[in-house]
Amino acid sequence: MAGMYEDRDIPGKTPSQYVTPDVEDNVQRTQDLPSFRPRSNDDGNIVSQHENQNLVRGLAQRHIQMIAIAGAIGTGLFLGLGGSIATGGPLGALLGYVFVGLVVCSIQYSLGEVSALMPVTGSFVRHAEVLFDPALAFAVGWNVVYGCFISVPSEVSASVVLIQYWTDINAAVWVTILIILSVVVAISFIRVYGEIEFVFAILKILLVIFVVILGLVIDLGGVPGQPRLGFHYWKNPGPFVEFISTGSWGRFLGFWAVMTNAVYSFAGVESLAMAAAEMKNPRHNIPKACKRVFVRIIIFYLAAVIIVGMLISSADERLSGDGSTVAQSPFVIAAGDAGIKAIPSIVNAVCLTSAWSASNQSMLTGTRALYGLAIKGHAPKIFLRTTKWGVPYMCVLLQVAFSFLAYMCVSNDALTVFYWFVDLTAAGTLVSWITIALNHIRLLKALKKQGISPDRLPWHNPITKYSSWFAFISCIIILLTGGFQVFTKGNWDPASFVSSYLDIPLVLGAYGGYKLIRRTKIIPLQAIPIDQALEEAENDPENIPIVKSGGIWSKLNILW
Repeated sequence: MAGMYEDRDIPGKTPSQYVTPDVEDNVQRTQDLPSFRPRSNDDGNIVSQHENQNLVRGLAQRHIQMIAIAGAIGTGLFLGLGGSIATGGPLGALLGYVFVGLVVCSIQYSLGEVSALMPVTGSFVRHAEVLFDPALAFAVGWNVVYGCFISVPSEVSASVVLIQYWTDINAAVWVTILIILSVVVAISFIRVYGEIEFVFAILKILLVIFVVILGLVIDLGGVPGQPRLGFHYWKNPGPFVEFISTGSWGRFLGFWAVMTNAVYSFAGVESLAMAAAEMKNPRHNIPKACKRVFVRIIIFYLAAVIIVGMLISSADERLSGDGSTVAQSPFVIAAGDAGIKAIPSIVNAVCLTSAWSASNQSMLTGTRALYGLAIKGHAPKIFLRTTKWGVPYMCVLLQVAFSFLAYMCVSNDALTVFYWFVDLTAAGTLVSWITIALNHIRLLKALKKQGISPDRLPWHNPITKYSSWFAFISCIIILLTGGFQVFTKGNWDPASFVSSYLDIPLVLGAYGGYKLIRRTKIIPLQAIPIDQALEEAENDPENIPIVKSGGIWSKLNILW
């Protein structure tokens, strides 16, 4: 295996042409340090030759931008938002989503900076290998793989529930059709996935814009026979809801419960960079997608939360439930009250595309995470096999095998068992976000330790040295308090406890077990190969700044 700091031959260049003095100095500083890399199948480069030679860059900039949007908008917005209003009230829900929105923006900025420097398959899983500890990459990587493998049948089951709004055909028929469609997308050229997600993201955007405008019309009395509501429900029953307790403490707990629920509405935004090695010019396109997430959150989520809080009373009993059917959508309830009959089918149709989109996204994330693990020697070499059009088909086949768990939704008893499996990784989103923030913190610390200016990074924003710590601490607190309800009097629930906390010992156990077996150590800041990563970035033939057009369209393309 090539050494971590060993000079690499670059076609057409001699070492004197691409090794700068500071690179040589860093090599001299670190040559006496032990290697902290595990046994792996890569060639010593940050971006492995496996990725450069076997994967195909089929995702264009517009695909990446819209995949980011598709990951941020899902059934949690269309169906689950009413539950947040019922738990925290209109203002409590708004504050909860604002706080989590800031966390998500911080995570995206952290992910963008590290991914621009190291655009590798597996994203933050592989970053942890280089920036912190191979054991963390192993633990978080397999946690992501398992979570995605279980998420696919979960989303298929959710899709079947939505389809049954229109028909009572046996669920097994729809499970079969949806699995076949997912497999076709997964095994196809990566551009096929990009085009499908592009279309789905546009549908989601159009629906959000439509329901926001419709909500304003209803709220302002634009529907004949309907009174003007204004902020009536903010006054009665009030801006906050008392949750579990009473008084100020009860209102705070309502806000906190909304915040923990909001995290899972945004689950999936971290998968943006999972297929970085299959993107065109990822060092520019990934940061561009990441830094625009704040605008998306403001436009879509916060506008939707405000509108729903104006349309539906937090005391409305129809908002109760798990948000798994279109009847519990706050938009459907408001439209039904206003006498508009077509809205349920429209919302249900877009929610169906959201569920299938989430299934495709989990398929992509799971297979690319597994491929990345195989590159680093954390998974069998067989998972490195790819088709001639660059798809890791062995990874796809393993995930397809797990997809058949969706047939458990045909039986009520089996479905209960299946959702216990889903509960095992319900906290996986927060574990992934914590890892992303930690990777970025380690990167900045290594830059400072080695005397390298952050300005040399392909993309850097000075605020990230504060925002990453904010996201890191916030995610840990939310993870540890996410199941606080089960510890209150009379609210113990084994399923909720498992959902909130079992993932923590699973990840810690995998991390400790790997360290015990492989004897890995936390990589010293001085040994993190920053210069090697910078050298690869500076010699990347695709690392060319995108020239902006001066037309009016370039000023209007805030979404992509």
